[in-house]
Amino acid sequence: MLLSTFVSAQIGGETTYQFLNLVSSPRQAALGGKVFTNVDYDVTQALTNPATINIEMDNQLALNYMSYLGGISYGTAAYAYTWDRRTQTFHMGVSYINYGSFDGYDEDGNATGSFTGNEAALSFGYAKQLGYSDFYLGGNIKLITSLLEQYNSFGAAIDAGLLYINEDIEFQATLVVRNLGVQITTYAGLNEPLPLEIAFGMSQTLEHVPLRWHLTFENLQTWPISVSNPARAETDLEGNQTQEEVGFFQNVLNHTILGAEIFPAGAFSIRLGYNFRRGQELKIVDQRNFSGISAGFGLKLNKLRFSFTHARYTSAANANFFGLQLDLR
Repeated sequence: MLLSTFVSAQIGGETTYQFLNLVSSPRQAALGGKVFTNVDYDVTQALTNPATINIEMDNQLALNYMSYLGGISYGTAAYAYTWDRRTQTFHMGVSYINYGSFDGYDEDGNATGSFTGNEAALSFGYAKQLGYSDFYLGGNIKLITSLLEQYNSFGAAIDAGLLYINEDIEFQATLVVRNLGVQITTYAGLNEPLPLEIAFGMSQTLEHVPLRWHLTFENLQTWPISVSNPARAETDLEGNQTQEEVGFFQNVLNHTILGAEIFPAGAFSIRLGYNFRRGQELKIVDQRNFSGISAGFGLKLNKLRFSFTHARYTSAANANFFGLQLDLR
């Protein structure tokens, strides 16, 4: 009976502040949506895993904009500053989403005017090397605000990450806990949980090939993460229906994200990713639509970095992501 509180068949629509799970940058989107092990100049990475905060982020300012689905737009901004003779780096980030304008009606169908919805989160992060080891521990504190029509809510959450770096073989591994928090004020008296996530990621740069691979296992706190799709049920000649079976191997895949970055340290890089759960949930029966695939590139021009990504959300819905990062040093 106690375990039933934590067991669920799917993760959509069960928590509030779902915008916290949207991708934070075009680079993240291109590599499948979630990458936790980029330890370099990318100051936006710390919005996802605070353990990656490092001195290469010093005085880096990133601005990202996403033209999302259904007229929704959202963006992120991040900045890091190194203090105390390049030994301590502090990070600040903002995530914002605007759901657009809606026509309002009462229960009798009478127009009540238009309304909007938007949400935002402000984060402060810091990371510290554990002694002289290869392990780093980082944390974010997030303040969250949400306004949906006449209802508003305020919440707070923390992210925590433990990162391992092996510089000899250019390998990183990390364990991250995200969005651990509470609603401080509710929309209408009902307290809702936040979208807690536990994730594990690995990545490595190949020795003789200019390629860095990424392997991410998301939402490890939820098993199974998938349920059968009624649209894929099979009906025999007698009218009996057999529901789709989601086995152990499919559940493992639906926790998995693959990504690769070609020329990761170069002035021009190519990024590819595949999100198995997105591809499985958004595919159309008996039709190839390449859901789950994402691709993008990064371009460095002096102190300016430009990123672009196109992500595939079935044949009916795609999204473009744009990002700029400025070196202010």
